[in-house]
Amino acid sequence: MTEEIVTEGEKHEDNRRRFWTEPVVVFVAALICCFLWGSASPAIKIGYVLFNVPKGDLASRILFAGVRFTIAGLMVIIFDSIRKKKISVPKRQSVKYVLALMCFQTILQYVFFYTALAHTSGVRGSIINAAGNFFSIIFSVFIFHYEKLTARKTIGSLLGFLGVVLISSGGRISGAPFSLAGDGAMILATLSSAMAANLIKKFSDHEDPVVLSGWQFFLGGLTMSIGSFAAGGRISPSGPEAVILILYMGFISAGAYTLWSVLLKYNEVSHIVILGFMNPVLGVLLSAAFLDEGAEAFNLLTLISLILVSAGIVISGGKRRKQS
Repeated sequence: MTEEIVTEGEKHEDNRRRFWTEPVVVFVAALICCFLWGSASPAIKIGYVLFNVPKGDLASRILFAGVRFTIAGLMVIIFDSIRKKKISVPKRQSVKYVLALMCFQTILQYVFFYTALAHTSGVRGSIINAAGNFFSIIFSVFIFHYEKLTARKTIGSLLGFLGVVLISSGGRISGAPFSLAGDGAMILATLSSAMAANLIKKFSDHEDPVVLSGWQFFLGGLTMSIGSFAAGGRISPSGPEAVILILYMGFISAGAYTLWSVLLKYNEVSHIVILGFMNPVLGVLLSAAFLDEGAEAFNLLTLISLILVSAGIVISGGKRRKQS
């Protein structure tokens, strides 16, 4: 009986692996993730206005982020509980994985991310944030040893970093000089994001990535909310549109990161990262549309930076091996 159960479990897992490595499935899922992430920068900047968050009030910005991620975690946990027809909780031995992800994917990444967006434009932030794709590959090769460094990955990473450096140090051409509070904080956010992407792949061998995603968001968001409120942070929604926005922002995290976590579980990091080229493209377009940043989005320097970053991600991803 035990042998039959194990065999059925293995068959189910094999079917899941085949589904989540299908090129069409991977592309559509990644496109959905990138659209959601691309909308994050304009949504956050609009949220600062709708929730009356002053530019210099770090505690209130972190409280705003904490509420968003607490909502995101609850969304994932409720969805997973309905899906499994039981309360979604991590295994006891997986608590340490949840806490590690909570630190990198939610707390560190978004303390820096929200700080950065108060000091830089949505267009600029979207392009710099794409550096996380290259950091993910570097960490995957040199720290986690998931894959080997190739000429394609090296060339692609160099091109991508060139794009990030260009938009960050363009000075008067790009609209503003390099800023530690803006550009510097965004780079630190990408480092945390890259570490989290590799940890997800590692930890998902021991725990369902959906469970990991939901609980790390919930606990991370709760920690940020309590800490920032104690530090004097306050937010004040200006109307129903503010509530709708914060719910959408919760869904951005709940939907995109959960889906991305599943893709990372069943595919090599570089094969998923290649599809991240859509993220800065959509981020720039959505920032131009909703933040009135069209002049910055479509000037020559920004377009060159966007092309370099996107080309770098495509090249570094390499060719996908055929599935046997």
